[in-house]
Amino acid sequence: MRIIVVGASGTIGRAVVQELGNKHEIIRACRNGLDVKVDMTSVESIKNMYEQVGKVDAVISTAGSAHYAPLTELTPELNEIGINYKLKGQMNLVLLGMDYVNDYGSFTLTTGILMDDPIPQGASAAMVNGGVKAFVKAAAIEMPRGIRINSVSPNLVQESLEKFGNMFPGFEAVPASRVALAYRKSVEGAQTGQNYEVY
Repeated sequence: MRIIVVGASGTIGRAVVQELGNKHEIIRACRNGLDVKVDMTSVESIKNMYEQVGKVDAVISTAGSAHYAPLTELTPELNEIGINYKLKGQMNLVLLGMDYVNDYGSFTLTTGILMDDPIPQGASAAMVNGGVKAFVKAAAIEMPRGIRINSVSPNLVQESLEKFGNMFPGFEAVPASRVALAYRKSVEGAQTGQNYEVY
């Protein structure tokens, strides 16, 4: 299969590329450009990515940031970071990419544990994760030409413990390589409308 991995330079993105790279043709996309450059907050940038890459069998998004702040300090502007990047950005990958995905292809987006297991300062991240999950579930019943859509909900990954571990007390981190298996399940499997939890 020919697969775009958006966010390929990130911790999970690199693990997904490694997991799928031996069997499939991987096109690595990110803000800084590996094989192709894309800014998920820009409709034009997403359109340009698809025009450059052409037809694919699958699109995977492991990208999408959100702002972490105490609720009393979370402004509408700071909340927009997660909305524009992780929620709208991933939705736009689907809306703008359907014509570029082959029949019976797939999209796999990324949610996260915080929508189900919240932490202090994580309200904005939880909100966008929940929005992506709801979009995937609803979009699955309308996808054209047999195209499937799923999402992956990772726990804190072991490789990010040093950076984020203090924010997730008592959480059992999982290796990125195990998270990558859920993306493989989504791409190579037959299910749709699912949110694969890797906790």
